Amino acid sequence: MTTLTDDLREPVREEAVVYGHPLLYMKIWEVGMNPPAPAQEAYGPWHHHKEVELLAMVEGEMGMQTQEGYMRLAPGDVALFGASQLHRTHRAGAAPVRFVVLQVDLGRHMESAALPYAYGFADGAAPLERLNGLFREKHEVRREIHDLISHMYEEYRGRERGYELALGSAIQRLLWLFVRNGDEGLLPAAAEPDLLRLRPALDYVDRHLQERITVEEVSRLLNFSYHYFIRYFRSAMGCSFVDYVNRKRIKAAERLLLTRDISIAEAALQAGVPSIAQFYKLFKRFNRCSPKEFVTRMSGRETV
Repeated sequence: MTTLTDDLREPVREEAVVYGHPLLYMKIWEVGMNPPAPAQEAYGPWHHHKEVELLAMVEGEMGMQTQEGYMRLAPGDVALFGASQLHRTHRAGAAPVRFVVLQVDLGRHMESAALPYAYGFADGAAPLERLNGLFREKHEVRREIHDLISHMYEEYRGRERGYELALGSAIQRLLWLFVRNGDEGLLPAAAEPDLLRLRPALDYVDRHLQERITVEEVSRLLNFSYHYFIRYFRSAMGCSFVDYVNRKRIKAAERLLLTRDISIAEAALQAGVPSIAQFYKLFKRFNRCSPKEFVTRMSGRETV
């Protein structure tokens, strides 16, 4: 079993993706692991990145651990990790492993018609990785997504004339498959005008998460009255503004606790919750456990 000290010896935060094309906002590559290693190889470190990540298995077996649980992937399987969602991997067998990784900023590919679904794909929303259940339940969807990623990799590698159009079209197809087949509660459809009007408020929260954020400040930013903003935000986003900010802060704290060698109090402060008592209360609300229990649970190995 890996230890907490082993997992957190170095702070882990993946570098920003260097996009292969300035207008595609994506990167795709193949990973091969050779020579063969013993079964149940140790986990890699917890990590996260701002892009949505998809893995398409080609050869061998991999184990993937997230806050939602453990997945074991074989050839033909697909795994999805949402924006800024923590995950780590290990080789689950002795055979060589090969898989394709796609990292893409889906928000950059949201055309006007797709904006009603933008929040479901955003950092701070319900974990997008829950769509992994879709791959287990609907084999035809999993197969189509696997084929799409393989096709994107070939187009990206070949870079023939018009490959940008092929990749953009494939990303739109991915978005459609997620929305059409996903849980409506996970990818709710907000009204496009509502999202456009709230965009400055959501951007403000991202920029000032470590600072004190008040409803008064944000409502003035949109030229809304206090009470109208509260009603409008809940109607558009499906949660209160305060819950939205608190969820973002707790998600930030989770990443800090698993990727930095810092205390719980330091994580709370850096996430924008200076009161340790309030931090514990919020953490338990969103995780149903204390921060210490969370770190202990996530530092161990879960297998199937």
